[in-house]
Amino acid sequence: MIEFSIIDTHTHLCDHSFDADREDVLSRAKAAGVSAIITVSEDLPDVHRNLELAAKYPQLKPAAGLYPTYLDPDAAETMISFIRQHQEKLVAIGEVGLDYWAVKEESDKKLQGEIFKQFIHLSRELDLPLNVHSRSAGRHVVAMLLEQGARKVQLHAFDGKASAALPAVEAGFFFSVPPSIVHSRQKQKLVKQLPLSCLLIETDSPVLGPVPGERNEPANAVEAVTAIAEIKNLDKQEVLEAAFQNTCRLYENLV
Repeated sequence: MIEFSIIDTHTHLCDHSFDADREDVLSRAKAAGVSAIITVSEDLPDVHRNLELAAKYPQLKPAAGLYPTYLDPDAAETMISFIRQHQEKLVAIGEVGLDYWAVKEESDKKLQGEIFKQFIHLSRELDLPLNVHSRSAGRHVVAMLLEQGARKVQLHAFDGKASAALPAVEAGFFFSVPPSIVHSRQKQKLVKQLPLSCLLIETDSPVLGPVPGERNEPANAVEAVTAIAEIKNLDKQEVLEAAFQNTCRLYENLV
């Protein structure tokens, strides 16, 4: 039987909480069967750090993006320019998106949406996948992605209902599942209703781990695989194979 490895499709391995033991964290991930780790960025310093780390650790695959709470058109333009200049070193644009949990004012939501649209257009221009944040804004994110003609999309840690996710599934978008599914009824219900053909694995390290409040790390990706298998009454190997193949379909040059 072919053994399929896990690809952790959304992490923050540049986070300072990993500075003291990053090599040990990566060793534990490898031992757990995690072969590649996508490191998303929230701002320009993150991007530079992720590129430096990827040069040192080939297991890490960098993405560049501007976190949705950065409501700064100049910062967005700077990031877009950087992505264009360094696209050959990046596997994705992210994380980008909408966050209506943190951003409440309508004028700010409008600006957030305009910035997100720029990254959607950039994704189409460069043919790079979008690694998307959508906290408390699932329906709005999906509607905007469809409206703007997005093609390659990963919706990370989607916190909406399956009814909000289904139009994205029909469009061929993917949904990544973190280890927090072991204690999240919302994630459990979502995974139960979504097809295996649209699911990816993520950890969102250092958050969204299997134990609330504890630092999460990529080795815990196996917890998400196990939970999906149990919820869907499938063999764990079947989930591993599907998630790996789904990831390779979205991230064509990752492995």
